Amino acid sequence: MRLIQINLQPAFGGGEVYTAFLARGLAELGVATTLFHHPRAGFWPRLRLPAGTEFLAAADWDEMAARLPRERTWLLSHGPLPTALAARLAPQHLLSGIAHMPLQGGRADRFDDYAMVFGVSGYVAAGLREAGFRTWDEALYGVADFQRFAGAASAGPLRQASCYDWDRRKLRDRLLARLEPLVEPLRRRPAYARQGALTLGLVSRLTPIKQFPQQFARLAPVLARAPGVTLEVFGSGGYASVRDLRRALAPLGTRARFWGQQEDVAAAYRQLDYLMTGLPEKEALGLNVIEAQACGTPVLAVDAPPFTETVVAGRTGFLYRDPREDGGADFAALLARLPSLPQPLRPREATEHLARFGRDAFAARLRRVVAWAGEELR
Repeated sequence: MRLIQINLQPAFGGGEVYTAFLARGLAELGVATTLFHHPRAGFWPRLRLPAGTEFLAAADWDEMAARLPRERTWLLSHGPLPTALAARLAPQHLLSGIAHMPLQGGRADRFDDYAMVFGVSGYVAAGLREAGFRTWDEALYGVADFQRFAGAASAGPLRQASCYDWDRRKLRDRLLARLEPLVEPLRRRPAYARQGALTLGLVSRLTPIKQFPQQFARLAPVLARAPGVTLEVFGSGGYASVRDLRRALAPLGTRARFWGQQEDVAAAYRQLDYLMTGLPEKEALGLNVIEAQACGTPVLAVDAPPFTETVVAGRTGFLYRDPREDGGADFAALLARLPSLPQPLRPREATEHLARFGRDAFAARLRRVVAWAGEELR
C-alpha cells in the first residue's frame, strides 16, 4: 500500500514533525509515503523520512491535484483541503485527513467530504464530532521525536540563533528576510548558560495560535516580582509574533532571553526546570509537552484541554487557572510554592501516562488505521 500525504505548509512546525514520524511509523507497517510539499519547504529531505519516500513539490492545490494518480488512492491531508477540491477528490479517492487544530478555538475548518478525520488529541476529536464530521474513535496522539533532522548537531553548547521565521507573503517580512543574512555575521552568538535559581522556558514555534503575548501580558508582571526566576525562549516566529512577545516580556528585562530555533530540542528541554505552554483553546495537543516530559522536564500549563490530557497534575507538571480569568493570581501562588517542593517532579516515572505517547502505542493505533484504509480501498 502507498499513502499520499499532503502537506503544503512552507514553514516548519509541529505538523511537519508529525508528518515525518507518521511516515516512519507507516513504513514499519509496509505503507510507503508519497509526500506533496511546498517548493519552499526545503527541510523535508533532512527530516529522516523513510527510504522509498517520494517527494513531489506543488506550489498550489491545483498543481497538486493535477499530479494525483487516476486510480483510487489513499490520500491524507494535514489540515483540510479547500472545500471545492475535497468535493471533487472524494468520489475518486479515499480522502482522509489529520486535524492538527481544534475547532473549539474558533476555526471554521471543513471536512464534510472526508471519509475519515483523525484528531491528534481527544480535545480535537471532540470538536470534530460536535461539528458532525466522520471522526476516528481514538486520538491519534503523536510521539516524542528528538532526532528530527539528519546530521543535526547533538554535541556542544546551545548557541543563540535567529528568532525569526519570515512570512514571505508579507512585503515587510520579505525585505527583512533579505537583510537578515547581511546582519547575522556581525552578531554575537553566545552559548547558553543558566542564570537565576529557577529556569522556566518556552520551546515552541512563536505563532499566534500559542497566544504567548496575551498570556505573558498577565504573567510577566508576576514573574518580574519573583527574584531569581528567568524565562528562556527557544523558538522562532514571524516578525509580529516575536515583537509582541518581546513587548509582553519587557517587565522581565534581561531575565527573559531569546535563543531562536534550535535543532537539538532535547538539549533545550534539559536546560529548563519547567516548560511553559501557551493558552489552551487554540492548542491541539502540544508535542513540546510530550517531548519535555520524555526528557524529564515537568510542565506548567493552564488547567484546560488539551493540557489536561497531556499533563498529570502533581506528577508530570502543574496546572494553574487561566490568567485571563484571575490576572495570574493562581500562577503566582504556584510559583511561590515551587521552591519549597519536598522533591522535584520526575515525569519519566509516570510510565503509564507516557506510554500513551510512546512508539508502541502509536504503532498499535496506526495498525487499526491501516486496516481501515485497506478495507475501504477494496
